[in-house]
Amino acid sequence: MYSLLLAVIYLAFISLGLPDSLLGAGWPSMHTALGAPLSSAGIISMIISGATIVSSLLSERMTRKFSAKYVVLFSVILSSASLFAFSKSNSFLLLCILGIPYGFAAGSIDAALNNYVALHYNSRHMSWLHCFWGVGAIVSPYIMSLSLTYSTWRTGYFTVSMIQIGIAVILAATVPLWRVNKDPAEEAGENTGSLGIMAALRIRGVPSVLFGFLGYCAAEWTCMLWAASYLTETRGVTEERAAAFASLVFIGLTVGRFIAGFFSERAGDRNMIRAGTAVVAVGIIMIAVPALPEFFSLAGFVVIGFGFAPVYPSIIHSTPHNFGKTASQAIIGMQMAFAYVGSMFAPALFGLISSYTGLWIMPFYLAAFFVLMIIMIETAFRNANNKKDGPAS
Repeated sequence: MYSLLLAVIYLAFISLGLPDSLLGAGWPSMHTALGAPLSSAGIISMIISGATIVSSLLSERMTRKFSAKYVVLFSVILSSASLFAFSKSNSFLLLCILGIPYGFAAGSIDAALNNYVALHYNSRHMSWLHCFWGVGAIVSPYIMSLSLTYSTWRTGYFTVSMIQIGIAVILAATVPLWRVNKDPAEEAGENTGSLGIMAALRIRGVPSVLFGFLGYCAAEWTCMLWAASYLTETRGVTEERAAAFASLVFIGLTVGRFIAGFFSERAGDRNMIRAGTAVVAVGIIMIAVPALPEFFSLAGFVVIGFGFAPVYPSIIHSTPHNFGKTASQAIIGMQMAFAYVGSMFAPALFGLISSYTGLWIMPFYLAAFFVLMIIMIETAFRNANNKKDGPAS
């Protein structure tokens, strides 16, 4: 039952990744059909991110009241309903409205499953959990591509919504499997209420880890959004070649998490974060030095993707050990919220800055956020309560 439940959790995380690439893949066709400007995709994306931030902050209260299994099941159902409604939408305004329930669903799944795996499974499973998110995010653009080839963008959203319904059916059928692991409050012998945001912020090390997580996600999403433009504008790489290598950042991230799973348990979370940061530093140097051949700039983004891979899962997995099991859901929910703040605003800020300086500044922008991340994460590890009711890694 233990392994079967883990497979179900992996499947649920695929459902989280599936819709994430749909908007970007389908928008060139969608905006024409809806009569919306090309740039307005950013509005929908920000609405989804905003709703995700809110639901992440509410995740502790929801999981304590309904338990992780029901939060995940309801959220997948809500996600499938939102995507189905997307497929039937005929206006940009309606898409904006539908972004709210979809964002709520995504944030709830993300926070609930991250905390559940951090509490009950070792670090390699956390790496593989996020690898499966990447599987979902990689598959969905191909679904949209096939839909645009043989039908319309609506078919892409409809197809993914049907896949989500299938996943929801599996989740509903396997609800009894979740009994194999006890609720964290029961394990600690406590029956406490919600910790709350302010109480969580007063725990030593929590503010540091939140800003460290923000720094990581700010760098990651800036790289994903602007890699192709950087290669084209600063290295003279053709658009087709730049797009191909920029996509390898995402693939490198997914493959890197699969590989990291084999080493994370022995190395420990803190060392995996340090190793990932060192690899990212090498990748940033490779893309920053103009005297290096073009190959180094292209390969540099792949190296950065591999370096990103262990950082996110390791920060999440270390949370129960650093701050205690009963506080972990509140803190992981806040980490998700800060992650989405970083991913929502940092790429836009870079676009604004680069409009004045040029795209050449990108490696230094990435480096600044990674310096912030490693300083804050190291501070968090040193100052955390290190309660022993969590798994030591």
